[in-house]
Amino acid sequence: MTSTPIKAMPTLRPAALCEGSAIRLVSPASWFDPQKVNRGMDALRQIGYRPELARNALARHAEYFAGTVAERLEDLHAAFRDPSVDAVICNRGGYGSAELLQGLDIALFRKHPKALIGCSDITTLLTWLHDATGVVTFHGPMAAGDFARAEGIDAASWHQALGQTAPWHLDGSSGLRVLKPGRATGKFYGGCLSMLAASLGTPYEIQTDDTILFVEDVATKPYQVDRMWMQLRLAGKLDKVRGIVFGPMLDCVQPGQPSDMLEKVLLRVLEDFPGPVAIGLRSGHVTERNLTLPIGIASELDLTQAPVLHFLEAAVTLEARTHVKT
Repeated sequence: MTSTPIKAMPTLRPAALCEGSAIRLVSPASWFDPQKVNRGMDALRQIGYRPELARNALARHAEYFAGTVAERLEDLHAAFRDPSVDAVICNRGGYGSAELLQGLDIALFRKHPKALIGCSDITTLLTWLHDATGVVTFHGPMAAGDFARAEGIDAASWHQALGQTAPWHLDGSSGLRVLKPGRATGKFYGGCLSMLAASLGTPYEIQTDDTILFVEDVATKPYQVDRMWMQLRLAGKLDKVRGIVFGPMLDCVQPGQPSDMLEKVLLRVLEDFPGPVAIGLRSGHVTERNLTLPIGIASELDLTQAPVLHFLEAAVTLEARTHVKT
């Protein structure tokens, strides 16, 4: 049995970033070491941006949250409401984004489309906000994580995704490898597998029809990946997927088993999948050069020869931000 898909929204592209853009740093999930976000802010300044911490960005609450639900919602809403803010980067994932879903002002996000950037637990916000508003979101580096360490971000994909208004592509240098050859087009969509599976059975369930589905995770054993993949399959979430791209799947190994066990598992569970399948795209849980990937724009996965992921349209616009009528 599958859930009824929500009505697809027209695509809204946030304004492109440029030198001098103001970026608000928010903490929708877990708290972090403040020294890391200071290093991340320094890195953003070196690129030419003007980073600023949200009011409650350094708050801590309960066992692991970066503030109360009210504080985290306040920061997220304020960042999108403030006309001086050009984009919003999350400081860290961890856990907690799902707590915000019921309180999100969806009309606000649609009225003020801006780039929201993050990964890991932030997948919950990236997918739902795109599904509910049509705004393109971005799976990529975070301020207290990738920006805080040397070689943490892939500069080329960052500027292509957030500053370029022409089609672009990623090739084998992005880590892409072929698992099953073929070619398919669809909307690029996805994120952390654990978060994608956790959405099922909720009002915020992922919408995967006609997508090139991106899936990544960290320290998840092959049988756990198998289990979550079966969950997506039984929920009908793979029925209309056109192509699949896995991330590096960092540390997704079984102690005492061959290092290629995960790939063997994936080939088995995808034996009947008709579309192309790639693995290794370096975004999300990575050790270096985190790629920035736009969620919500047309793409083509071409695995007929050397692997290439084409983004067929720009993820941003050079037009000034406008208020969208709701």
